Amino acid sequence: MAWSTNDIPDQSGKVAVITGANSGLGFEATRELARKGATVVMAVRNTDKGEAAVARIKQELPSADLEVRKLDLGSLDSVRSFAERLKREHDRVDILLNNAGLMATPAGQTKDGFETQVGTNHLGHFVLTQELMPALEAADAARVVTVTSGARLQGRTLTEARTQVSDDYDPWRAYGDSKLANYQFAIELARRLEAVGSNVSSLVAHPGLSHTNLQVATAASGGTGVSGRFWKFAARFMGMSALGGTLPVLRAATDPDAANGEFYGPRWSMRGAPVRLGSDEKRSSKDETSRMWDISESRTGTVFSLGN
Repeated sequence: MAWSTNDIPDQSGKVAVITGANSGLGFEATRELARKGATVVMAVRNTDKGEAAVARIKQELPSADLEVRKLDLGSLDSVRSFAERLKREHDRVDILLNNAGLMATPAGQTKDGFETQVGTNHLGHFVLTQELMPALEAADAARVVTVTSGARLQGRTLTEARTQVSDDYDPWRAYGDSKLANYQFAIELARRLEAVGSNVSSLVAHPGLSHTNLQVATAASGGTGVSGRFWKFAARFMGMSALGGTLPVLRAATDPDAANGEFYGPRWSMRGAPVRLGSDEKRSSKDETSRMWDISESRTGTVFSLGN
């Protein structure tokens, strides 16, 4: 029988942190984890939208334990401030869902001078995970789930130049680069956690093709051209619901049988029940993932400390 939200174990007493929790996959994950009893910290850039999402969930789940906290992944100062506050308010984190992301945006920079998509989708989450590692290690068996996408297959492994806006900037190519970085980050983190015998697991998931606000906003923004219009059409008429796209993420986060380093996604690539997928051996080679890691640490001034 296909895995569904009915298979999520009781989450009472657990603390989950979800980035981009006010809409799309993040909203669905927030609602389902809250339904199972978790305290969910909704890390959002716009707190008004976060509070509106809370109101929607509480209409269905009046007792949902939800906390809205401001997080701008495009600002490393914001990432670090968010993490410090969370560690003051909670003695541990059981689940971290690195979910928030931008898709095919016009050329631009984060507050730290990184190309917007690589800076927000990957580098912001890279630093967030490091900052929250003490809280993750304080849990009995914490999980970090990082969301990638099919666009990773067109991505290029991170270089210093690819963290910046190039003269020949292409929004879809930059998006692919960021999603490959998400995938490689999850795999390399899993390797490093295993090497130190950590109680934290790192997994990666992709939602397939699902109809969320991300596709709608992408097509409505400038610079996406024919590709943006196609993906909006495909997501709406051929894709899964937002909840369907969230199932691989939820399975990676909660399935008792899911293990460190595993990759979850729809059975038939873009749609279908959530299943464990095989790894991309070329894109997850130690040379490739280590290069991504070194560039990420260098560009953000962040050094991971694991197993302390």
